[in-house]
Amino acid sequence: MVKEKEDSHQTPVVAVADVSFSYNRLPVLENINLTIRRGDFLGIIGPNGGGKTTLVKLILGLLKPQKGSISVLGMDPVKARERVAYVPQHAPEDREFPITVWEVALQGRLRTSRWGYHYTREDRQRAADELRRVDMWDLRHRPIGALSGGQRQRVFLARSLCRDPEVIFLDEPTVGIDSLAQENIYDLLQSLNQRMTIVIVTHDIGVISQYVRSVACVNRTLIAHNEGLITAEMLEKTYNCPVDLIAHGVPHRLFQPHSS
Repeated sequence: MVKEKEDSHQTPVVAVADVSFSYNRLPVLENINLTIRRGDFLGIIGPNGGGKTTLVKLILGLLKPQKGSISVLGMDPVKARERVAYVPQHAPEDREFPITVWEVALQGRLRTSRWGYHYTREDRQRAADELRRVDMWDLRHRPIGALSGGQRQRVFLARSLCRDPEVIFLDEPTVGIDSLAQENIYDLLQSLNQRMTIVIVTHDIGVISQYVRSVACVNRTLIAHNEGLITAEMLEKTYNCPVDLIAHGVPHRLFQPHSS
């Protein structure tokens, strides 16, 4: 039993091996190799159309690689879905749809039975706990469409946390919200990182320097450095244009190139 627990802890959360993917024969990702360890806080950066969101969808099992393999928590991505949460850039709820903050959070605890969907007392308690965690409990009766962008993201994060995930993926979690709300969300994610693995897709290079532990630069291929800092050369290769060096005071571990 102890050995099984140790092996589980050593198993990478995500292992991407030599993965390629194309849309209508147009290459989007080529020969991607990536390992995400337990407890990591990974930032995936890169230009629009560079393949960041496609990579996440492959890891989540929403797309299938045309070459290579992906495992999540040691299993096929589809089989791992119960242990993984995903917060998309634009949640699908209609802002005019009459659903409350409380009801959205409870969606994360949906269960099916012979009687259809139902919530247990434990489900309701968990939804309440997660709304408190993201500081949205006091607004639980408010319609989701009446919230600000930052508040909505907190609610959707609470819904994902209700799934009790081992790893959570967020696609551009701070797009369209003000700087204070952005800072609050990243502070919250940093706190959550103490108990789960977090992966964010972001254009905000400043986030990379302040919060994440690791960086993956994606622009059709995975561009990485074996140095513990983000260099101008690294960003120039990713964005295909000159950039100023972004200084930061927190040491980071970046993914080293994988040998095939």
